[in-house]
Amino acid sequence: MTPERTITVTGEGTAEAVPDLLTLTLAVEVRRDTAERAYSDAAEAASAVTDALREHGVAGLDLRTSGLNLRAELVWAENQGQKVTGYVASTTLLARVGPPSAAAAALSAAVAAGGDSLRINGIEQGFRDSAAVAAQAQEAAWREAEAKAARFAALAGSRLGRVLSIDQRPEHGSVVPMMGDMKRASASEVVPIEAGSVAVSATVVVQWELESPAP
Repeated sequence: MTPERTITVTGEGTAEAVPDLLTLTLAVEVRRDTAERAYSDAAEAASAVTDALREHGVAGLDLRTSGLNLRAELVWAENQGQKVTGYVASTTLLARVGPPSAAAAALSAAVAAGGDSLRINGIEQGFRDSAAVAAQAQEAAWREAEAKAARFAALAGSRLGRVLSIDQRPEHGSVVPMMGDMKRASASEVVPIEAGSVAVSATVVVQWELESPAP
């Protein structure tokens, strides 16, 4: 049975750490006169990009194809209706690169390998194992919740008793997008990528029993 006098508060906490992993989102897009050529050339370009990434230390388990598309390009011609002008084949590749200091060279190699077919859609910082950073954020959230609850209990002429429930909300980290259009970056130019820090946040909702102050 839930005690009659309770207090429920929400605590939020944040912890920052230097990321040890960067996730690159790359795409290969090819336009050709026939579907077969578009598909074949896209496959060749994608293979060249993945080979370049592997040569720069990106393991096979850190490479993942997330999309594959082949479509016809259509235009409307007067008295002719829709007309096929070509075919577009595209695929998306996610590459996890660590340490972040290796990302600039790996990305430059991917651009050189993919040429005009390569698109860079984004970059996200993170951790291979975020448990330690998440734990710090959770502890900060707990301390805030406990301090708030104790303050309100004192204002109500009470004190905190036992914890009745804890509801932890999902943690989340900040996402850092790639700035600018880099699809035509020269193979001889390495665009610097600054790792900075990533903040991981946690939220906890805690309910305490309220007790009367000691006489």
